[in-house]
Amino acid sequence: MAAVPPLCDFGWKPFDERLPGVDGKTYSILDQAGENGLVVAFICNHCPYVKAVIDRIVRDANDLSALGVGFVAISSNDPSAYPEDSFDNMKLFAEEHGFTFPYLFDETQSVARGWDAVCTPDFFGFNAKLELQYRGRLDASRRETGPAGLRRDLYEAMRQVVETGEGPREQVASMGCSIKWKDAA
Repeated sequence: MAAVPPLCDFGWKPFDERLPGVDGKTYSILDQAGENGLVVAFICNHCPYVKAVIDRIVRDANDLSALGVGFVAISSNDPSAYPEDSFDNMKLFAEEHGFTFPYLFDETQSVARGWDAVCTPDFFGFNAKLELQYRGRLDASRRETGPAGLRRDLYEAMRQVVETGEGPREQVASMGCSIKWKDAA
């Protein structure tokens, strides 16, 4: 079922957490920020919305790095309900798609809940002061990869953040599969 996150809460300051990465290291989320900002992407391995754009996500992460914007991806899905999203499969997914950024596992789902992440993919773009400036889509792709030449919403928004410290006031929400929450105990 498709889910749509809320639009940007400009200026929101995230909390940090240390999470295990697929490379065997543990990472502080906010330590991944570059001198000009940070993008945190909630993704997973099985979602058709993510699969449709994963190569574009990697491209944009690399292009944003050149602008001084850090990038980190987090999977918060319940792997007991969705085995394709297991930590071992996250390792394979990152390798298969040539991730150049940390891919972290939010096993307790505390980050996704605390950040009000809603879907995969769900993008949070922060300025150099780690104030939220973008909560929108990567581009106009949905369950299928959109045509070449689509406007790169995330990249263009973050380029504006680098130049001005502020994101665009008009943003189109991301759309994707809902985060697969663990059953409440």
